[in-house]
Amino acid sequence: MTDDPKKKILTYLLLAFALSSIFYYLILAPNHGKLSSLLVMGLMWCPGVAALATRLIYQGNLRGIGWGWGKTRYQVTSYLLPLAGGLVVYGIAWLTGLGGFKGALSHRPLPVSLFLLATLGFLINVVYALGEELGWRGLLVPELAKVTSFGGTVAVSAAVWALYHYPLILFGDYHSAAPRWWSLLFFTLDVGAVSVIFAWLRLRSGSVWTGVILHASHNLFLQEVFDPLTVSRGRTEYWTTEFGLGITLFYGVVAYLCWRRHGEVFEHNEPPRGVARVPANER
Repeated sequence: MTDDPKKKILTYLLLAFALSSIFYYLILAPNHGKLSSLLVMGLMWCPGVAALATRLIYQGNLRGIGWGWGKTRYQVTSYLLPLAGGLVVYGIAWLTGLGGFKGALSHRPLPVSLFLLATLGFLINVVYALGEELGWRGLLVPELAKVTSFGGTVAVSAAVWALYHYPLILFGDYHSAAPRWWSLLFFTLDVGAVSVIFAWLRLRSGSVWTGVILHASHNLFLQEVFDPLTVSRGRTEYWTTEFGLGITLFYGVVAYLCWRRHGEVFEHNEPPRGVARVPANER
């Protein structure tokens, strides 16, 4: 047994990307057809499986993930933040004519469709998001916080998270209708900004559920609500989608506000359970 954060981080990353490579191959292979949703779930659970395995290897238990719920206000914030971002970004597109408003998501009345998505659809997205978040915010962020500053924690976790998606952006169909270089650039900037928010919420609350809820809410509202409600008018995707300028700017503003308050992560000199505070002279 060892409590060396650097060994845990290295082992975790090796396991996460080794497992993910299997699903990259399967997803990018031609004719994966009806298995695509299951393969995506498998890929999203690779970071989680790697995190749980790493905890068991080095600790013999699953402590430190952040299983506790924490204060509900952080969970509510995590749920509402992507909804607010979507309303602002897509609202601008609809009002300016950059994108059209479709007005329907299915054969059901729009309010019914939105209610089902916001409840049942959200829970389905939680199942997917939990896999990634057990890894990125369950293990990687709190272990990084033991050995580096808040800025370092954000930078490393953002870089790893972005790289994890690059094979699907570069070689698969995980991108918008804008040029692929645009999708890659703004997805990277988006991940950089939102990683500040994820890390702040995780370390401030001590709960991995902030990451799970924020991740699930982001995927739900952007991919399953606002994108389908929007009619493309040529350059719409330069602004909308999670690969567009709009959501990157929104998350950038929120990230700035979190950064200004990053000292609150270790308020009263007490880090969340399972996270050791880095001395100020070592940051």
